[in-house]
Amino acid sequence: MTKLNYNYKLNYYRPYFLGFLILPLFGFAQLTFTKSEAGIHIKDGEESVLFYQKQTKSINGEFSRNNYIHPIHGLDGSVLTEDFPADHPHHRGVFWAWHQIFIGNTKLGDSWECRDFSWNISDIGCSEDGDILKLMAATYWQSPLWLDQEGNQKPFLLENTTISIYPRKSNYRIIGFEISLLALEKNLKIGGSDDEKGYGGFSVRMKIPEDVQFTSNKGKVVPENNAVEAGKWMNIFGSITNKEISSGIAILSHQDSPGDKANWILREKESMQNCVYPGRKPVFVSTKDPTILKYSLLIYEGTMSAQDIQTIYKELK
Repeated sequence: MTKLNYNYKLNYYRPYFLGFLILPLFGFAQLTFTKSEAGIHIKDGEESVLFYQKQTKSINGEFSRNNYIHPIHGLDGSVLTEDFPADHPHHRGVFWAWHQIFIGNTKLGDSWECRDFSWNISDIGCSEDGDILKLMAATYWQSPLWLDQEGNQKPFLLENTTISIYPRKSNYRIIGFEISLLALEKNLKIGGSDDEKGYGGFSVRMKIPEDVQFTSNKGKVVPENNAVEAGKWMNIFGSITNKEISSGIAILSHQDSPGDKANWILREKESMQNCVYPGRKPVFVSTKDPTILKYSLLIYEGTMSAQDIQTIYKELK
């Protein structure tokens, strides 16, 4: 991942941004992006791939959020994710968030429920890495519960996130996420829900079909109320967009991502799918060495065997 200096600027990406034009990246013609005030729209040829939400969205001023992905599209162009669902209006597409955020004993907001918390995106840009399009954002975490001497919200964490969009290969596409968290205040901790579930971290609010199934490299997985111990990837599939054709999303937790990587909160209806980190007990975030979380989404049509997914998983960087 490209490291940002303490100005947290991405000036070297700005030549790609020419108003609201759709720009192909040098070196390949298919993957393009469009920048607007709302965010960045990624396309592969004529097909939409995803939208990164930069501008804050809410429902009548509630559940305000940005810095997430929605929609993500299937290979046929169908929308796979949900935003502001009626059952959990704070859920949003692909997001990474935590219930417990502390500096010392002071609790700061709740980024999972979008309460007393804001994401100040200081800069954003796109670049190429071979045939991969990389979207990078520098985001300050802030809360009305943490103020400076003048009474202004004071950033307490810098998030540097890189989203890598790979070109389609036969019946699948990979989207990678690297989320770097660097504390700007000492004694900063993050944690999942303060209950037996402990959910928090990287999550996907996807459309869940009635025939949904879950498998890992250990075989079929049955969701439970609490976290399920399974493999380091989770395949979620069924007739997501077409009752005649199966499709799926596999969530892959990289080997060098911290935490157990084998605990999953899974739901068969009306909720998100979560790769749990760090769980109920909060963990410290360093002011010197960032916590780097790495995940990938494998989006596919048809079927994807456990062996196929495991092969892709082993090749992840």
